[in-house]
Amino acid sequence: MSLLNPVLLPPKVKAYLSQGERFIKWDDETTIASPVILRVDPKGYYLYWTHQSKEIEFLDITSIRDTRFGKFAKIPKSQKLRDVFNMDFPENNFLLKTLTVVSGPDMVDLTFHNFVSYKENVGQNWAEDVLALVKHPLTANASRSTFLDKILVKLKMQLNPEGKIPVKNFFQMFPADRKRVEAALSSCHLPKGKNDAINPEDFPESVYKSFLMSLCPRPEIDEIFTSYHAKAKPYMTKEHLTKFINQKQRDSRLNSLLFPPARPDQVRGLIDKYEPSAINVQRGQLSPEGMVWFLCGPENSVLAQDKLLLYQDMTQPLNHYFINSSHNTYLTAGQFSGLSSAEMYRQVLLAGCRCVELDCWKGRPPDEEPIITHGFTMTTDIYFKEAIEAIAESAFKTSPYPVILSFENHVDSPRQQAKMAEYCRTMFGDMLLTEPLEKFPLKPGIPLPSPEDLRGKILIKNKKNQFSGPASPSKEPGGEAEGDCPPSASVGEGTAWAGEEGTEPEEEEVEEEEESGSLNEEEIKKMQSDEGTAGLEVTAYEEMSSLVNYIQPTKFISFEFSAQKNRSYVISSFTELKAYDLLSKASVQFVDYNKRQMSRIYPKGTRMDSSNYMPQMFWNAGCQMVALNFQTMDLPMQQNMALFEFNGQSGYLLKHEFMRRPDKQFNPFSVDRIDVVVATTLSITVISGQFLSERSVRTYVEVELFGLPGDPKRRYRTKLSPSANSINPVWKEEPFVFEKILMPELASLRVAVMEEGNRFLGHRIIPINALNSGYHHLCLHSESNMPLTMPALFVFLEMKDYVPDTWADLTVALANPIKFFSAHDKKSVKLKEAIGGLPEKPFPPGSPVAGHVNGALAPLSNGSAGKHCRVLPQTGRASTSPAMTENLEKHQEKLEEKQAACLEQIREMEKQFQQEALAEYEAKMKGLEAEVKESVRTCLRDCFPSEAKDKPERSFGAFKELCEQDPLTAKADAQESRL
Repeated sequence: MSLLNPVLLPPKVKAYLSQGERFIKWDDETTIASPVILRVDPKGYYLYWTHQSKEIEFLDITSIRDTRFGKFAKIPKSQKLRDVFNMDFPENNFLLKTLTVVSGPDMVDLTFHNFVSYKENVGQNWAEDVLALVKHPLTANASRSTFLDKILVKLKMQLNPEGKIPVKNFFQMFPADRKRVEAALSSCHLPKGKNDAINPEDFPESVYKSFLMSLCPRPEIDEIFTSYHAKAKPYMTKEHLTKFINQKQRDSRLNSLLFPPARPDQVRGLIDKYEPSAINVQRGQLSPEGMVWFLCGPENSVLAQDKLLLYQDMTQPLNHYFINSSHNTYLTAGQFSGLSSAEMYRQVLLAGCRCVELDCWKGRPPDEEPIITHGFTMTTDIYFKEAIEAIAESAFKTSPYPVILSFENHVDSPRQQAKMAEYCRTMFGDMLLTEPLEKFPLKPGIPLPSPEDLRGKILIKNKKNQFSGPASPSKEPGGEAEGDCPPSASVGEGTAWAGEEGTEPEEEEVEEEEESGSLNEEEIKKMQSDEGTAGLEVTAYEEMSSLVNYIQPTKFISFEFSAQKNRSYVISSFTELKAYDLLSKASVQFVDYNKRQMSRIYPKGTRMDSSNYMPQMFWNAGCQMVALNFQTMDLPMQQNMALFEFNGQSGYLLKHEFMRRPDKQFNPFSVDRIDVVVATTLSITVISGQFLSERSVRTYVEVELFGLPGDPKRRYRTKLSPSANSINPVWKEEPFVFEKILMPELASLRVAVMEEGNRFLGHRIIPINALNSGYHHLCLHSESNMPLTMPALFVFLEMKDYVPDTWADLTVALANPIKFFSAHDKKSVKLKEAIGGLPEKPFPPGSPVAGHVNGALAPLSNGSAGKHCRVLPQTGRASTSPAMTENLEKHQEKLEEKQAACLEQIREMEKQFQQEALAEYEAKMKGLEAEVKESVRTCLRDCFPSEAKDKPERSFGAFKELCEQDPLTAKADAQESRL
């Protein structure tokens, strides 16, 4: 269980990295080359280098995006630097000594740090091992305590010439409130003047933690502590902490047999680890401060850490996965006048993207090198071969699973197309998949190979023609074009601003132009539509066509036509508008289409600013390639990055079985419930924040859910913090509840912190099925999904199976049968008392209604006045005759008989009601018991597959023995019988 043993361990720094290596650091702009010693701190937080002047420069490991060596590293352009490194001498082996580290806050704004070692192959080792630290799952998803520890490490490394920590560094590190920093230093008996300095020996980890507790008190955690510790005693015992963990930090949906609750002897280790007082540790007691550090530790990660690893089945057909996809990958800014860069291909692939786009156009004389650009716009060009080289170097640095190159091919020259194909063959080498796999021929009804089958392979998505002779520039006869373009023109991308594959069939063919500059009126209209230059894409000649196999683009005709053809290797592309139209009109058919083959969605052409659409609606339909503009870190892109951070950042996420199985029908728009899938109720309480801003400001928190259309859509928001306190604001508000999340596997939670005036401070987007219940510190990320060291939120998350109100009693009964039946018996007793135990004379004699009390007749007395009696106002007594008295007595007898009959009937009805209710309850219990037993059998088969097959009795016995090893779970039989 992660609360006792974290799933992931922090990265290990190799000894040679922390010991350091001599390099020469150079810069082309300044033409300066200076010797440095390059190191990584022992905990793997920083890459830093020390100059001869003892000056230290730091690079946060989380800000590093790539490391390169050899021919892929930066090479000096300045002749001065080339002379320094003797680069013009043929045998200087310069490339064997190079190292380039790329860092930046996003994929566009990059900084290149260039080093040259004194020995060969040193750069390669550093590049590989530093990148391994960068790509470790916990580097960006570390616990709160790790991020706080990073601050201490940096403070103790930034020393003045006397080897002391300057106090001014504290003010720079915690700038929000200088007076609070001074007070915290004073409380730790440390100097607080801006010109003072602190001996590192006087600032160990224990003093640093005391400083933080003084700077950022946690009264909200003190309240939690008080509710669980022994009364009148300022500590928790291991039993109290065990109770807290099992009641608050444990997911209530876990099976107690398969996932046993924590035991006091296990919890004792947590006290030893987090309690700052040695005396308390010796006594096995946890103080409030120890509670704070326990809740900051890796055992209380808000993430299910196993989901960060590669945990999904990667042997399903390719179309059974969501695939991280990019649109107009080469652009660094807008679609109309942005700069193009081959570097974007590296950055996108390093971020885990598995489908990139190349808009290819004919090169100009004299070299006639094919180029990549956004046609008919003012965007700049890059050479096709530069993009291919960048892809070849970076394709599998982050993920080993297949990369898809989506070509929008406007190169109408057979010779230049042949040159493109040759670049692909030579630069990709064995990585390029040129022939279908033997087990997966290109035939109708045959599924696509899996990501595991295509591991380490690059697939080409380009028009494919069948040639019986030599290459010819003639039009494709009767072939299918990508998207909705005519047979002679496959679908490309966007408008003049955002070219992309088209989606509507056209009756008239578009005439191909030998020169891209001569366009007729129809072509110009096409270019300026949402579908864009796709309609101008040209014929694929033999060399390029021969590279295409499993990703063959075709125009989309109808879902019925696609089902009839049943070709898994055929893919169609749709603009976001066309895709949404199809989804709104034929959602079930769209989902079924994606079960069989792949679809690609891309932004509409009018998004000149490279903004993105929300991808959730197309994931809901099972669309595999939901392509986005990676250069724009807006909310859709943030959601995309957060989702694909999981499953080992492989770029592939397995779709839910309802989006894969042909025997299941799924309509994302009309879902009320889904068979076998249990809806989830999510409750989140935003409690407090820590170090949310570098300024003293008021802040608030927004919480929202992305999921199916039927999921709760409300966006919640806290009030502004009571004061301009960004160090430790506290919000005391009710929980935000998302009552019925239909398919948790498709939903994500976003929590964002804003300051007054709606300025973004930080956020976090996490899939629902990757969240842990309980009290957690939510470490925030930047807009580009980079982890922020300081800002965090303290929240309480509670996830339960959604239960309709009509089943609430049954759920309570199943959770605690003894308590439920005890309460039920008390209700029955009260009901009997209410019906059968009424007083004989509920109203005093003389009351006008004394004879009729809710169906029970009280005996009449001489002082009574029935409705037939005339009251004499003079005396206040009734005047009656003997005949009237006799009639009244007879009437009383009849009423008494009726009263007795009514009471008997009520008792019978109560008895019958109880029997019916009990029978209905028992029927429900039996049905649920059968489901529970079947679930247990499934678990047994998973735990003991070999024995469950041959000896089911033995597998249950072994399972029971395993359970009985734990004294708290030795009552397995009792729990089973209770169910």
